[in-house]
Amino acid sequence: MRLRYKYNLLVSFLAGSFLPLAYSPFDFFWIAPLCYAVLFYSWSSLSPSRTFWCGFSFGCASFFSGIHWVYVSIHDFGQLHPFAAAVLTLALVMILASYIALTGWIAAYWFPNDGPCAWIGVFPAVWVLVEWLRGWFLSGFGWLSAGYSQTDSWLIGFAPIGGVYLISWMVLLTAGFIVCVATYASRKRMVVASCLGILWAIGLLLSKLSWGDPTGRLLTVSLVQGAVPQDLKWRPEQFEPSLELYQRLTEDSAGSRLILWPEAAIPALYNTVEGFLEGVHDRASELGGTVALGILRDSPEGGSLQNSLVVLGEDPRFYNKRHLVPYGEVFPVPSFMRRWLRLMNLPYTDIVAGEPNQLPLEIAGEKAAVTICYEDLFGAEQLHYFPDASLIVNVSNDAWFGNTIAPHQHLQIARMRSAEVSRYTLRAANTGISGVIDPRGRIVANLPQFEPNVLNTAIQGYTGKTPYVLWGNYLVVISVLMVLFTQFLVTKFIIRPET
Repeated sequence: MRLRYKYNLLVSFLAGSFLPLAYSPFDFFWIAPLCYAVLFYSWSSLSPSRTFWCGFSFGCASFFSGIHWVYVSIHDFGQLHPFAAAVLTLALVMILASYIALTGWIAAYWFPNDGPCAWIGVFPAVWVLVEWLRGWFLSGFGWLSAGYSQTDSWLIGFAPIGGVYLISWMVLLTAGFIVCVATYASRKRMVVASCLGILWAIGLLLSKLSWGDPTGRLLTVSLVQGAVPQDLKWRPEQFEPSLELYQRLTEDSAGSRLILWPEAAIPALYNTVEGFLEGVHDRASELGGTVALGILRDSPEGGSLQNSLVVLGEDPRFYNKRHLVPYGEVFPVPSFMRRWLRLMNLPYTDIVAGEPNQLPLEIAGEKAAVTICYEDLFGAEQLHYFPDASLIVNVSNDAWFGNTIAPHQHLQIARMRSAEVSRYTLRAANTGISGVIDPRGRIVANLPQFEPNVLNTAIQGYTGKTPYVLWGNYLVVISVLMVLFTQFLVTKFIIRPET
């Protein structure tokens, strides 16, 4: 038994190590259900404590290989000491791994953890419930949720029905079916394989459906990618070249009704460059366009800053970022820690969050659901925009991640948001990846990373409500709770009395 447990730990670790290959930029979506199937099989018949550690092993491997770019962000660009950066990165990895460990422990402690009831019923349902919890608890960090791996598979068809967590459930059900196929006799194997085929066929059929209606109004768009490196952006000598760069790229956008610059495009506060921005607006108006850009500004209440998107005009309109990045934009630490951060030349001042339910911004004749960078990770928080909003606008600064896999993963998350609400997404990122995503979550066009450029294209706004807009995550959460409650009753009153 001890030898088998050590083997399970190793196999779980190896399966977790391969899991990030299912996500962008690799996009081997079929790897995800295989990795989860290996974990489910390794969980079979183990005690709750051993199931916990197998899950923890899988989680450490998958999150370390999948979000190691956190080190690049806080060391290379945050200038944190290598040792401290490594400790913080590993701490985050272990915290995230604990969610997977908790999934295994709950499944083994409260439910049977062997056979088809576990592989198809319990494990997928508990996983989705804990993954949903990870998406909002303590601010939330839903990166590498199972559903994001399927933006290029037939399962993306489930996105308008129940969002990313419904797709996660389908991925994990697929994993359970794979375990059954691998362990059953030939007759049962055919039945299970047929069920698996039906599941994916439903996804294919759903992916062919249209959940929104185009407005019929063509909107010409220019996405401006300045590609100013993060380590140069805020240097005084880079200020004037940055202004000249964005002026030139805006000239290259002539003919577009909407010209979109990335997050914090100008390395200055809004009130210090109002004159420059008025000139940009006047020139864009002469060319027939409207400029929207990300910029920091003083909070109207005073005493702090806001991370905003402004639509330039005689009466500028603002969106203020609502969901801030913990330890990046808001610092839930005591005062002595803030003093230490200040001495280390690290950020330590909180940015003020915007109001939670801001209305869509009217831009170039369309109503835009606006998110800034990290906010597009929280799909349910954006549902208040719809059905009024006809498109999604996301500005981002993924320069913080350098030449890592993070910008590709971030673009994949934006693709899921489009598919959930059946709207185009316009995404402008400082160093990339800037692009246009269609209402089915497909990339229509994008710019190469780290190159100053303009992407000129045309899209249409969309109207209508997808089921996900109506139900949000409630459909999935209630459904998995019902599955688990039923399984709990069966386990408590039917299986255990007989044994």
